[in-house]
Amino acid sequence: MDDTTSNGDGHVRRRLHSTTLQKPRAFLVGIEVFADHRSWSAEDSLNELIRLADTAGLEVVGTTYQKLTKRYPKHYIGPGKAQEIADLKGELHYDLVVFDDELTGSQTRNLEEVLQTRVIDRPQLILDIFAQHAQTREGRLQVELAQHEYLLPRLRGQWGHLSRQTAQGAAGGSAVGVRGPGETQLETDRRLVGRRIALLKEQIEEVRRHRERYRQRRRQSGIPVVSLVGYTNAGKSTLLNALSGATVRAENQLFATLDPTTRQLMLPGGRTILLTDTVGFIQRLPTALVAAFRATLEEIQEADILLHVLDITHPNAEEQSETVLETLADLEVDEKPALTVLNKIDELEGIDGGALERLADEINLPADYIPVSAVNSWGLDVLQRRIEEALGGEMSMLEALIPYSRNDLVAQWRQRGTVEREEYVEHGVHITGRLPIQLLSQYTPFRVAAKSR
Repeated sequence: MDDTTSNGDGHVRRRLHSTTLQKPRAFLVGIEVFADHRSWSAEDSLNELIRLADTAGLEVVGTTYQKLTKRYPKHYIGPGKAQEIADLKGELHYDLVVFDDELTGSQTRNLEEVLQTRVIDRPQLILDIFAQHAQTREGRLQVELAQHEYLLPRLRGQWGHLSRQTAQGAAGGSAVGVRGPGETQLETDRRLVGRRIALLKEQIEEVRRHRERYRQRRRQSGIPVVSLVGYTNAGKSTLLNALSGATVRAENQLFATLDPTTRQLMLPGGRTILLTDTVGFIQRLPTALVAAFRATLEEIQEADILLHVLDITHPNAEEQSETVLETLADLEVDEKPALTVLNKIDELEGIDGGALERLADEINLPADYIPVSAVNSWGLDVLQRRIEEALGGEMSMLEALIPYSRNDLVAQWRQRGTVEREEYVEHGVHITGRLPIQLLSQYTPFRVAAKSR
């Protein structure tokens, strides 16, 4: 990569690429606003945008950023910076410009006029990646809803000049009854998009109801749910595979997994849990996308324990951790019990326990973190024991006849233990299953001696 300084207010970076692949050529733009107090620097955020662009199938030919005291309302960046980017088109031959933030519809149009090329923003790029990776009907519905909700406020009238001509030719200056085709077309587009949004919401609501019925049956089974959460590409899917023996798609790519995947896992003490992999988070995740994936993110809200998986090798590990915690707070699940899992420790060359402790302290992680390598299955036994402890310790097999007057014990068994067989008989509920050891004393009066074989 060839770097050159520009104007003193930012840097232009040109990327050297092979021309054998005919990908759309993209130029990336970011800003650093002093008043924002963001934990991510403009350069770090642009580096992440490069990965997003690569994931979306773009060839990044250059990047630049500008330090500002505030965003410009017309072009988002300063007019001089906009002209500088326009002047680079002859040298870099870019096909589109991607901005590392959300643009308004008018800012996008104004920038396209100056740059004479297509302009998209960070949310639009993320939505495009989600559209590429959505595999299930649910995922496609959620992405399409997010795309339409992003599009609706940005619809532009393509025939506005016809509307003005019609209004100017109307006698008496009144436009009543002589609306031009431009305004009519825009209103028609808005109605069509609005109807599609309503239909998609109905379909997603049906998905939500289906998930709720599934979760209701899961609650009745009493099997605890542990959800994997974390920044995109932290290794959640790899960890799910390593723990449960699943074969979920796991790639070194942003947003490789969109749809939640649940697998059973038996812990060392004999307790069965459900382990759920969820969509990864990212800084400035589009609001429309969070709303559209509500049915999926409800899996996190239903969890008994969260496993916060963090890529400890990433240079922005601290910022990624903060982003995940902020997103969990937005979802109102930040009070749930959580274990911090430091993944990819196999990539830390020559690091000992003390150095890892200092690194974790530098990025303000909880002292009870669990270091693992999902790809090499290191530390997974410790992780499973910690999950067991967080769920209430080891389990013991028990058979009991609980009278109907003690339905509270039946409910507690379903919630805290596992039920292998349940039968309603004359004198109560005959249950066979496992319970945490510390709860056994409550069930001793109702214990049934094991039948001899």
